[in-house]
Amino acid sequence: MSTQPAAKPRLNSAFKQLMSLHWVMSACYLVLFIGGTSMAQLPRELFIRGPLYDFHKSVAVLTMALLTWRILTLLRVWWKKYTKRLPKFTKEWYKNFALHATLYVFMWLVPVAGVFFSNSFKSNNVKFFGIVLPDVFPQNSAMVEVGRSLHFWLAYTFLAFAILHILDQKKVVRANWRRLANFVRTKFAKSQKVG
Repeated sequence: MSTQPAAKPRLNSAFKQLMSLHWVMSACYLVLFIGGTSMAQLPRELFIRGPLYDFHKSVAVLTMALLTWRILTLLRVWWKKYTKRLPKFTKEWYKNFALHATLYVFMWLVPVAGVFFSNSFKSNNVKFFGIVLPDVFPQNSAMVEVGRSLHFWLAYTFLAFAILHILDQKKVVRANWRRLANFVRTKFAKSQKVG
């Protein structure tokens, strides 16, 4: 009979929450990038264009709320981790920190630039699933093109950094891809047996 204590789970609940937020926000950003690129190509007179812009803005506001929750959770994880022991400040740690800090800056800057663009274009132009949000910036037709350019270039720079993050985490991406493929294969095999 063994008297060894049970092994502690490697991932604490705050870390699991952080990873869940990571994947939910990743899905939101995928919707924002694909939707934003697609809707910007639509002709102005197309009836669906307005609702698509409203949906895009709503998802962006949602990601800002999720970002706030994520930062608070991250601070909680860091507090638990780094009050026990400081990190080893290696070149790899600094590289990782710089990439993630840059991603967080862009996660904040891109939607703020979008709000600037929307508010410059028209007052009361940002809605969260139908609820009109107060203007953060004044309406100013002279700033519309500046807002449009800022939002566009910041979004694509963010996308470049997100791709760098994916490449940096290729082991995790491959492992998750294998898990997804196995899940789909298992579900498909079960459905073939039933049918």
